[in-house]
Amino acid sequence: MTKQPIQIAIDGPASSGKSTVAKLIAQKLGYTYLDTGAMYRAVTYLALSNQLTAENVSELLEQLKTYSVSFGRDEKSNQLVYVGDVDVTHAIRENDVTNNVSWVAAIPEVREALVALQQDIAQEGGIVMDGRDIGTVVLPEAAVKIFLVASVEERALRRFKENQEKGIPTELEQLKEEIAQRDYKDSHRKTSPLKPAADAVSFDTTGVSIEGVVDFIMDKVQKVLDKQ
Repeated sequence: MTKQPIQIAIDGPASSGKSTVAKLIAQKLGYTYLDTGAMYRAVTYLALSNQLTAENVSELLEQLKTYSVSFGRDEKSNQLVYVGDVDVTHAIRENDVTNNVSWVAAIPEVREALVALQQDIAQEGGIVMDGRDIGTVVLPEAAVKIFLVASVEERALRRFKENQEKGIPTELEQLKEEIAQRDYKDSHRKTSPLKPAADAVSFDTTGVSIEGVVDFIMDKVQKVLDKQ
């Protein structure tokens, strides 16, 4: 009997390993991977490019309608992110976007627009989605819900290494401060705060390899699939 594709929600704070793990899980299962964080970064890029603030919600939503967020692949199957027809894959990882994404993601109207888009995509079949409110808001009926955590020190070091590889100038101590601040903002916002779903399995990835995290999640997924 063919296994029915399921929805997998992977949540957690900045640099907890969500995106890397979610991509690998999707590859193993042949599922669609949706990077919701990249979507919020893309909207942040739009806001900064147009000098918009939290006071300019209507203008930002209009920009989002005009220059929609979409995904593509390069020749090596790496994910590309577009705003309109502009490739912003690298631009949305720059420090200015990283340091402003929390206030953009906290705008209820922005979240409403992106959540609707994410839910539409999820209806197409098996999907692995990562973010901060996937298990609680976007995919509340997901068959597997994982909440990844890690120490601020470890997450800062991960982001530091990523930025070095991408040629983005970064100070490790500054990253620790920024990640701690973002944790606070994301977990205290009124709309869809960062928190594990009541039925999510929490997993501390501090000191655990990517392969170890993937194996942990795949074990949970396999148990659900075996029950079909």
